[in-house]
Amino acid sequence: MLRVFKERLTESHLQELDSRWKLLLKELNNRFDSDLDVESVIFLIGLQELGKGFRKYTKDQKLELMHIGICTLLEPLGFYEFKGKDEDGYPHWELIEELPPLSSSQQKAMMISCILDYFGETAIAPE
Repeated sequence: MLRVFKERLTESHLQELDSRWKLLLKELNNRFDSDLDVESVIFLIGLQELGKGFRKYTKDQKLELMHIGICTLLEPLGFYEFKGKDEDGYPHWELIEELPPLSSSQQKAMMISCILDYFGETAIAPE
């Protein structure tokens, strides 16, 4: 799956990703009245997947929410397998395949692509 993704990192594909990403960010920034980036969207996904709502979180809890977001996003690519939730309701995954070395731009493009897939086409439809 990752090989296919890397092969798709053409200039036109990157431009399409960038265009769709900007539309999604615009919608999310309006919804949350904030200036979000990739990391903050991953945090929001982790928060959504945990399902406990927004409240004050410790630094360690925020890192755990980021981990939840990353595992959620990378699961469809086959890197993680969902194992269930613990008694506190926290989701857990098993690492299935190590992520191969990617440049920072490839990592960002992969995460943006996964975020766009997570939100689906309806979340970024033009107004």
